[in-house]
Amino acid sequence: MLVFIDESGDAGFDLKGGSSPVFAVGMVIFRQVEVANSSQELIRNAAQNWQQGREFKFNKCDDERRDAFFQLVARCDFRVRAMVIQKERIRSDKLRSEPESFYSFFLKSMLRFDNDLLRNAKIVIDGSGNAMFKSKLKKYISANTSPGAIKNIVMRDSHREPLLQLADMSIGAIARSYRTERNNCDRWRIMLRSKIDDVWDFR
Repeated sequence: MLVFIDESGDAGFDLKGGSSPVFAVGMVIFRQVEVANSSQELIRNAAQNWQQGREFKFNKCDDERRDAFFQLVARCDFRVRAMVIQKERIRSDKLRSEPESFYSFFLKSMLRFDNDLLRNAKIVIDGSGNAMFKSKLKKYISANTSPGAIKNIVMRDSHREPLLQLADMSIGAIARSYRTERNNCDRWRIMLRSKIDDVWDFR
């Protein structure tokens, strides 16, 4: 099992000063390596043809590219699970003041309460953050998930990993559906609907 994890939004709480009101973290799951490899090649070729070699990022694509992307990946066999946090509901001072704790807590929660989905999974996470944070995050996740759920955890650059781009686009589509002030806010979540197993609204 291969699992690719990314997030949408930021961990800041200056909601009047530009921090995102919604934070979402999610995972794209492939049960078979061969299917993951073929999906990776499909997305890589599309990036070369449509994006001139640039990576797919939900917030940097226009509507036409988003439509084309989700139409393309509809043929791929993957599943999506996500957790969405509307920040106005968070009362914990620690989570509100420590971005690394905020990110780690919700990532751990998503992986831990997985309805027994994860089995010997290889986890791939977008490799942002310094080396110390990456090391701490790996240990934190391993210590707070069920035995046998995770085989190993690696950090990779999304620019070189098309399936992390798939995670970015998928979680971006889910997060956008909560921004009801924007036109067509749920347009791409609807296109992704057949792939979504669960979206957990944190309360």
